[in-house]
Amino acid sequence: MSFRSPCPTARPVPLCSEMHVLLTLNDRGCWVLCSSVMGVLSSCSHVPCAPPAPTGAKRTLAASSGQPPNGPEPGGQPLKARTLSGMASKTTATVTPKRVAHSPSLQSLKKPIIPKEFGARSPPSSASGISTCLLRSVSNSALQTRKPLEKALNEEKVAYDRSPSKNIYLNVAVNTLKKLRGLVPSSTPGLNKTSGRRVVSHEMVLGGKLATKTSFSLSRPSSPRVEDLKGAALYGRLKEYLLTEDQLKENGYPFPHPERPGGAVIFTAEDKKPKDSACRICCRCGTEYLVSSSGRCVREEECYYHWGRLRRNRVAGGWETQYTCCSAAIGSAGCQVAKQHVQDGRKENLEGFVKTFDKELSEDAHPGVYALDCEMSYTTYGLELTRVTVVDTDMRVVYDTFVKPDNEIVDYNTRFSGVTEADLVDTSISLRDVQAVLLSMFSADTVLIGHSLESDLLALKVIHSTVVDTAVLFPHRLGLPYKRSLRNLMADYLRRIIQDNVDGHSSSEDASACMHLVIWKIREDAKTKR
Repeated sequence: MSFRSPCPTARPVPLCSEMHVLLTLNDRGCWVLCSSVMGVLSSCSHVPCAPPAPTGAKRTLAASSGQPPNGPEPGGQPLKARTLSGMASKTTATVTPKRVAHSPSLQSLKKPIIPKEFGARSPPSSASGISTCLLRSVSNSALQTRKPLEKALNEEKVAYDRSPSKNIYLNVAVNTLKKLRGLVPSSTPGLNKTSGRRVVSHEMVLGGKLATKTSFSLSRPSSPRVEDLKGAALYGRLKEYLLTEDQLKENGYPFPHPERPGGAVIFTAEDKKPKDSACRICCRCGTEYLVSSSGRCVREEECYYHWGRLRRNRVAGGWETQYTCCSAAIGSAGCQVAKQHVQDGRKENLEGFVKTFDKELSEDAHPGVYALDCEMSYTTYGLELTRVTVVDTDMRVVYDTFVKPDNEIVDYNTRFSGVTEADLVDTSISLRDVQAVLLSMFSADTVLIGHSLESDLLALKVIHSTVVDTAVLFPHRLGLPYKRSLRNLMADYLRRIIQDNVDGHSSSEDASACMHLVIWKIREDAKTKR
């Protein structure tokens, strides 16, 4: 038989008006909180990370919270408020702050604020993000600049002023970041993990310790290494990338005229001729204009045009065709202004052409491999040659000269040609002089490499069929007449940015880029054939 005592009813325990708290240090080095409430001494260990509340206080607070609201204590204040205030007034403790080592941080630097500009070429969010990256690169660089924020904003402003569109702005900003990050020293000496390791050859891994003493080979003797392709070996590899006769015709390369000596024929040339012999069509804006017998415009009229290409972009609900120069829609007014209208004219006058001829070579010699690029300016006749550059397989410039056109220049086309009026002041070399030099350097079997090389050959008035065209080697996904630009090819395949100079294109840079692309293509194709 079990007996159960009745449960006592909970009653609030009255507290005295004073509470004494004593902090002592025990033998373990921990603080002990000793409190005296109503003459009863209780102690608990104090843990620095999470101090628990005294047991008596918990019960007191729980009891006070269960008190009905209509029975306040005399004095006008609740029991909980008076208890906590008494504990705060009678408790004194000194806490020593923990010392923390100072580490430099970029958070103390102000984030660059890019002001909004009406009709800006790049959104403020992109400019602000690029300015922040520039600020970090400047702050970490070895220049130790005292005002990194000011320098970062100056670099961003220079990139903005040089860029006519958002895409070019991003490319110029990436180049600036690369230049700044090149100045950052290697702060972690352990990054070079191979410095203290033992070098093990590939043969030792496959064949063991005796592999270096035995005589066997892992490479096929019939396939030379791509890295060793020089001279005749490279010339032999390039034969499979030469354009066929059909490819030459469909890409607009000049062929000898069957009846007229010195004449040329283009199989893609349009037979449409204007009704009036004095009427011309501007190759930039498409406007018809009249010219005099000397080729000058009869009426002075400004030319509004877009220098960028048309590109289709996916938008909400379909596709939209925009210009790459200013992102304007098709049919909008031009973003650039020229003094007068101009024409191409290279396909209208197909006279004065020369053809490369066969040459006798020694047994150990090869016809040669060169990359070629030309720059042209607008004259009263049309586009004429103003600069030519030839580069060999080692990326060395073997021939580079400015050319004085036969007709008067009306637009130097500096944005694309890079040729200015000062470059042609003291130039006396004519097109005939350039043709004589090239015929002495090249033979009919010499491999010429270029991007849309038919345009350069039309300006040179040279007929040559042994060519490797990077525009055909890396075709556009939509096929002809669309072609990928050399700048995009270098960015996609070689991760290099070219043609970012505000002074215009460089013919030596473009020729070297074509040579790099072809050699890269040979190496990549050799990997898949192994």
